[in-house]
Amino acid sequence: MINKIISVVCAAILVVSSLSGCSQDLDGTLKRGDVLTVFNYGEYLEPEMLELFTRETGIEVKYEEASTPEEMYTKYKSGGISYDVLCTSDYMVQRLIEEGEAQKIDFSLMPNAANIGQRFWDMTKAFDPNNSYALPYFWGTIGILYDTTKVKGPVDSWDVLFNGDYAGDIIMQDSMRDTFMITLKYLKYSLNTDDEYEIREAGDVLKKQKPDVQAYLVDEARDEVVAGNAAMAVVYSGEAYLGKEFNPDLEYVIPKEGSNLWIDSWIITKNCTNTDAAMKFLDFLCRKDVAQADFEYIYYSTPNEAVIESMDEDLKNNPAVMPTDESLENCEVCTQFDPKVTELYYDLWKEIKAL
Repeated sequence: MINKIISVVCAAILVVSSLSGCSQDLDGTLKRGDVLTVFNYGEYLEPEMLELFTRETGIEVKYEEASTPEEMYTKYKSGGISYDVLCTSDYMVQRLIEEGEAQKIDFSLMPNAANIGQRFWDMTKAFDPNNSYALPYFWGTIGILYDTTKVKGPVDSWDVLFNGDYAGDIIMQDSMRDTFMITLKYLKYSLNTDDEYEIREAGDVLKKQKPDVQAYLVDEARDEVVAGNAAMAVVYSGEAYLGKEFNPDLEYVIPKEGSNLWIDSWIITKNCTNTDAAMKFLDFLCRKDVAQADFEYIYYSTPNEAVIESMDEDLKNNPAVMPTDESLENCEVCTQFDPKVTELYYDLWKEIKAL
């Protein structure tokens, strides 16, 4: 009789735990009603994966989005919302680490992190030298998506954006760092230059180009070329893949002068009080089925070797998904600037946009 009573009580406890959103942490302990606030770029994670994570763990996810690294940084630093984990770009990850805004992560407690290939951990060393803070999420390049029915001849240089041949038919990125990066590489400078003369020269080129630019856009840039509203656009490689899926007349190129080899990564913020839940979430994102779903949602290059191994040959040979070593030869990872240099970039960007 006593055993029966104990069994009934145990069953009741399990039911109550289930209804109250119990979750089991990495160390095996149970917590009730865990909530995780996640900050990411727009359309950068398969929404169903958030629902799956909550179903599996009982951890509720509050999800926020931003369009650019600068917008994300401003929202984060405003303190209006206390974010637990966030995904942002290489140089902005570096800035947050240097400002003490990130917590170290013990990746040995995240078994699925083993799916991330060593070459991608090596990439993140450009901004996280000891691989202590940043978990690689997606990577790729920035290049030109162009309509072969509108553009004469092959495109192989950033010069096509600046020579005036396609005035009014060009979409540029509405991103200070990316737009300056393009121009600096066009001028054969490092995209990480802190030389005032080189930066101002790039600013002058962009001011001269401004009348030729149809618009400065982010996510919509691809759609304008797909729809035939522009001859070319500066886009991220994942956008190029999807653009060609929508319109087979489109092609993507990484110009010969080189470009940005970018890698977006997750960090756990200093304000996160439930690091077990945060690590559970990041480990979940590294799981093969989850990483596969996220990859197929946006088709940006994945650092998850388990997903890469399962790709068909067409995807593996697509330069927008898996760029060749040759195309990456002149590419660089963006790193963070000194505050005075950043201020110079901001001032010049304001002047360009105000024209």
